[in-house]
Amino acid sequence: MEAVNRAFWRGKRVLVTGHTGFKGGWAAIWLDALGAEVTGLALAPDQDPSLFALAGVERLCRSRIADLRDPAAVAAALDGQSFDLVLHMAAQPIVRASVADPIATFATNIMGTAHLLQALRGQSGLKAVLTVTSDKVYANAETGRAFTEADPLGGKDPYSASKAACEIVTQSFARSYFEPAGVPLSTARGGNVIGGGDFSRDRIVADIVRAARAGEAVVLRHPEATRPWQHVLDCLAGYFRQLEVLATDPANAPRAVNFGPKPGGAEVTVGELASLGVEALGGKPWRHEPDPNSLEARSLAIDAGLARRALGFESRLAAPAAVALTMDWYRRQGAGEDALALCREQIEGYEAGR
Repeated sequence: MEAVNRAFWRGKRVLVTGHTGFKGGWAAIWLDALGAEVTGLALAPDQDPSLFALAGVERLCRSRIADLRDPAAVAAALDGQSFDLVLHMAAQPIVRASVADPIATFATNIMGTAHLLQALRGQSGLKAVLTVTSDKVYANAETGRAFTEADPLGGKDPYSASKAACEIVTQSFARSYFEPAGVPLSTARGGNVIGGGDFSRDRIVADIVRAARAGEAVVLRHPEATRPWQHVLDCLAGYFRQLEVLATDPANAPRAVNFGPKPGGAEVTVGELASLGVEALGGKPWRHEPDPNSLEARSLAIDAGLARRALGFESRLAAPAAVALTMDWYRRQGAGEDALALCREQIEGYEAGR
């Protein structure tokens, strides 16, 4: 099966929230290459450098800068526009930031989602809406078992709890408003996404890159922790496929789907990821500084079998390949190559199966 159905996306009017961030920037770049008409809605980038600025994402879409916590601003940003599809990714995505400021995280991730869905209720031509949450929405007892979509939701840190609540908010809007109007509304639970262009604070790959470029050792809190590492292109291809099925076969499209790394791929711990980064980018070996107050899970795995069965989708890149592709982007961008050209090259390679 082809990575993305180009014919489906050509000419589609797509709203992408979070287009100034890492995943949203890649989504806008890819959708533009597919021939979609992209509108972005998000806050201004909160990091420098940012993929949004480096790749000139603003030139590839209608960029609307607004705060999802402000319902009037959201309504004004969308006023007079109509969309076929919505990919909602805007969020406060950092666990440590959520611990430092839980109220802002809840306001963005829970109420921000509610404000967006409320504004979209007036859209007459919508074909499907997808809200992206997280693999951290599940009640995690640290057993190491891969979570399925039927497992109970939970969250011991504010970020995880906010995303679990976002699932419930989305489900309530779906049943009360969208589904009765014939608009399928679903959630996507993605794994730990990596790829070039992520410069966020307190994100492992971004920390590795910053340390390597500064000639310093990256500090790891939990080098033994395992995560379902997934390349951003695999993750977005899954989201695109889910939206396609929601729009064309809503009766058979699941309303919550896990997306994770290629089944059977080798696990990569945080320490191994850092070592691969140091090897690819240079720099000093990583250093372990335990954080006894950390709320982050030591193990996390998700079962992406439903995506394979219901959507015909499966990630292409095993974790080591995803790490290699990620570090190649940073190495070449750091050497002076154009960020947008690198993104487009990796997108073309992914679509071609290289």
